[in-house]
Amino acid sequence: MLDILKKFDVKKGGIFAAGVLFGTAGIKILSSKDAKKVYTSCTAAVLRAKECIMKTATTVQENAEDIYAEAQQINEDRAAAEAVVEEADDMMEEETTTGAVFEEEEAAE
Repeated sequence: MLDILKKFDVKKGGIFAAGVLFGTAGIKILSSKDAKKVYTSCTAAVLRAKECIMKTATTVQENAEDIYAEAQQINEDRAAAEAVVEEADDMMEEETTTGAVFEEEEAAE
């Protein structure tokens, strides 16, 4: 029996007993009415934060959609302006070619 007591480490046994005590007390504390109030308050705060974040995300998304629509309009306007310039260049080229042919015909007569 004395051998068993020699092998038993009082320090390790005390640490184990303290762990069990703190664990039991912790469970009691975590399941108390006061703890429930804290959990409820924290959950309510998280829900409010979520609502705020969702509003901000919606605003950012709407702004991004507006920016995208305006960018598309700018590109469409630019493409239309380039088409007008190309058409004018083509008309000028045709007039120059037609005028040169007409001058050659007059010179030949």
